Amino acid sequence: MIQISDTAQTYFRKLIEREAVPGMGVRLSAVDAGTPRADARLEFAEPSDLLGDEWAVDCDGFTLYVAATSVAWMDGADIDIVTNGTGGQQLTIKAPKIKGEVPAESASLVERVRWVVENEVNPQLASHGGKVAVQEVSSDGVVLLRFGGGCQGCGMADVTLKQGIEKTLMGRVPGITAVRDATDHDSGHAPYIPRGTAA
Repeated sequence: MIQISDTAQTYFRKLIEREAVPGMGVRLSAVDAGTPRADARLEFAEPSDLLGDEWAVDCDGFTLYVAATSVAWMDGADIDIVTNGTGGQQLTIKAPKIKGEVPAESASLVERVRWVVENEVNPQLASHGGKVAVQEVSSDGVVLLRFGGGCQGCGMADVTLKQGIEKTLMGRVPGITAVRDATDHDSGHAPYIPRGTAA
């Protein structure tokens, strides 16, 4: 269920009235749902913009349409207008499920490893233009990773693997016994720190 505060409803109603388009509403959708980049998008929607499979939420003076593909991600969302520290107002959308949910302990080892890689490891590596992908998770808990971007060919990839990624995965995913690198580092195009120059 989506909660939209009275303040937010009043705000949207005034904007819609100003547009003066019969039947105009507001459409809510999830962008990059289930990933660390996930975000919510709100936009005006004229009747001709609607696909016909949206969920409709009756509000005070307008309808909030939720894209059918976004309904599960937006469950529990809270839309509000809050006052910031300088007295200005800001629209906020809190959607606790939009980035996905941490897999349960009963989930497969692969699911749990992929979750940690996508939601904890890769956002940190992105600051150096790098990323890793899970190539394989063996039945005895060995994770095989492939580095990409600025991490492919980086002189610090071994340190990143052992001091960062392996510690994170072993600490967050019970059952992981080792993390290994399956990357062809010689074919890296733009390493963050070229090999041979790392201290």
